Amino acid sequence: MLLIELVLPVTSAQAQRARISLVRDAEIEALIKEIARPLMKAAGLRRGSVDYRIVNNSSFNAFVSGRGMFVNTGLLLQAEDPSEVIGVVAHELGHVIGGHQIRLRERIETATRISRWTSLLGLAIGAAGAATGQSQVGSAGFGLAASGSTFALRDILKYRRSEESAADRTAVSLLQKTGQSGKGMLDTFRRLSRNSSILSGRVDPYLQSHPTPNERLATLQTTVKSSKYFNKKTGAGLRRRHDMVRAKIAAYIGNSKYARAVLAGKQLHPDARLYGRAILAHLYGSPKRAIPLIDQLLKRDPKNAYVNEMKGEILLRSGKASAAVGPFRRAVKYDKAGAGFLRVELGHALLESGSRKNLDEAIIQLRKGVSRDPTAINGYQYLALAYGRKGQTARALLASAEYAIRTGKKAQAIQYAKRAQLGFKRGQPGWLRSQDIISVK
Repeated sequence: MLLIELVLPVTSAQAQRARISLVRDAEIEALIKEIARPLMKAAGLRRGSVDYRIVNNSSFNAFVSGRGMFVNTGLLLQAEDPSEVIGVVAHELGHVIGGHQIRLRERIETATRISRWTSLLGLAIGAAGAATGQSQVGSAGFGLAASGSTFALRDILKYRRSEESAADRTAVSLLQKTGQSGKGMLDTFRRLSRNSSILSGRVDPYLQSHPTPNERLATLQTTVKSSKYFNKKTGAGLRRRHDMVRAKIAAYIGNSKYARAVLAGKQLHPDARLYGRAILAHLYGSPKRAIPLIDQLLKRDPKNAYVNEMKGEILLRSGKASAAVGPFRRAVKYDKAGAGFLRVELGHALLESGSRKNLDEAIIQLRKGVSRDPTAINGYQYLALAYGRKGQTARALLASAEYAIRTGKKAQAIQYAKRAQLGFKRGQPGWLRSQDIISVK
């Protein structure tokens, strides 16, 4: 379930530094991982070597940074067919396989040294001209400094364009190896071409980091169309899941008017339209209308982990935590991806049920949840509450320290960890973890 508070820009320290707003949602993340799995296998990348993150951004884009692949909500929402998303993921994996980030950093470092050397030389010539009163020499010196920077920039951008072309070729190869059509890639370039057409004639092609969409189309379409898989459509099940995700994103991130416009689209799967209507009813304060809509979906697909999760979420947010426990249990049971995020939600419902007999299970589920997914940071808040209710003060303080350190509150985390450490014997796991937090750089 895409929680409103988690749409805000707080998840990983890297995202905070880059001011990226991340979305946490088990259903969306499972879809991206499912799309990526055969491509990663074909690329020779081991499972888990790439972390997939969803960015709350309306633009049709994705990018790779470190070991993370960041996919915009705008890409998922605007892609009318999952083949477009598949093509983009394959392209980004092309960057991973090619080691483009490392090479680009090396290129930038070299260009920076050349630019500095040229600038210093230019300034020295300029200073000599000024000292001798020869203004033409001085102008030439400053011109040299400026041209050195421009040359360095153009060299980097040229290299970037070559990387993008290489990633496109790798993507086509991965699609061929996995028996998938590259039509989605061509559709993506056509989309980008339409979006950039208003700028044509006003942009210097040598100052672009990517080849133009039309160039990419011209380069790839012959190869893509010659594939025996070109006319192969994505499976009906994948298209339905993609539409369900689009409906969820539209409901959560757009306003109600925008979401209803998206849900009215005839190309959207009927189940997705129903899903989106249920989420809208929930978000705009009408759980009595939302639950019957969700139940209609569950009659058709009772083992859908994420529809069960949504029912649990609606019940929990409407003050019916005890009733929410069952749907969340089913969500955990039917979730093939084994998302820690769902266990955190189950633990939260158990905690909010108010029953002391549920506390032990709540702690078990929350610990399993954050163990599988340490970025599900709300789990640490709930653990602190659960341990506090059990009278386990040291563990409650340590859980609070874990939450604080993961949300960038270092001073607060150290304070909690020092207090927690007093409740553990030296050398115990809790004591050692407290020490790790106290000593963190």
